[in-house]
Amino acid sequence: MKIKYKRINPRYYILILATISMVICLLSFVIGRYPIGLTTVVGAFLSKVLSIKKTWPDTIEVILFKIRLPRILGAMLIGSSLSLAGAVYQGMFKNPLISPDILGVSAGAAFGAVLAIYCSFNMITIQIFAFGFGILAVMFVYVLSSNIRGDPLTSLVIMGILISSIFTSLTSLIKYLADVNDKLPIITFWLMGSLSGMRFKDVGPITIPITVGIVTLYILRWRLNVLSLNEDEAKTLGLDTKLLRITVIICSTLITAASVSISGIIAWIGLVIPHFSRILVGPDYRLLIPVTIILGSSYLLLIDNIARSLTAIEIPLGILTSLVGAPFFIALLLKKGRS
Repeated sequence: MKIKYKRINPRYYILILATISMVICLLSFVIGRYPIGLTTVVGAFLSKVLSIKKTWPDTIEVILFKIRLPRILGAMLIGSSLSLAGAVYQGMFKNPLISPDILGVSAGAAFGAVLAIYCSFNMITIQIFAFGFGILAVMFVYVLSSNIRGDPLTSLVIMGILISSIFTSLTSLIKYLADVNDKLPIITFWLMGSLSGMRFKDVGPITIPITVGIVTLYILRWRLNVLSLNEDEAKTLGLDTKLLRITVIICSTLITAASVSISGIIAWIGLVIPHFSRILVGPDYRLLIPVTIILGSSYLLLIDNIARSLTAIEIPLGILTSLVGAPFFIALLLKKGRS
């Protein structure tokens, strides 16, 4: 006798994942090199809105509100942004192997940051260079690909690979010229991705472009479903595919460039998380977008907790996301191959 399991309503996943995300967020304030009790964390936050007697030292509030809070917010913003950009690109390009850096935004941002570090600029300038060159790289890709006849999506991918290769080569050149004892370690650590030292002055500037990009993509969620169809079918339904494609590229570039500018290169999130979201709720962007945002923010926050708590020296995020993401993707491909 075969037992039939009742499938969970996909909309319930949003509530379930949101609950899990809040638990991870709360635990992120507790764990760390300086552990803080859960009751102390709750009391410190409630003291900001209620008249509660303070029974903890000022050091606790400095750790919670000036060190851990901006880092947690940054991890959630970056995780949701990279995951959403990957999900949108995979649908637009109709390719499950597409990631947010397919159009060269990460390679451009990496070159901008490395160039600023090589020139001994301050952190704010490094972030501006990374953000600016990330957008510049995508502009190059779009302008050059528009002059190529044929499938516009294929032209974008090919040109994205070529522009990424150019910026990657320029980054390698700067690494070769950089001082081994001074600049090169800083460049290497930045390229591996990290949220260490993140403060509100870092999180604040990226909030605007990330919010604009995410909100716009969410408003266009039903149009993204149509964009996933064939070009002729989409046009038959009255969709201006060229305008929508430009809008998607602009929004995805904004949120990806803003994320990379303050965190460095964090791989695999934009590739793996959208697949996991589709397993849960399917390809409908009306559900896929909120689930991807919640899942991506929770995932990067969890990885960051491991990075700053597993060893005495903080592990770069790019290493952990690759170690976790690559085996998962291999298992996913093997499962699809058998089926």
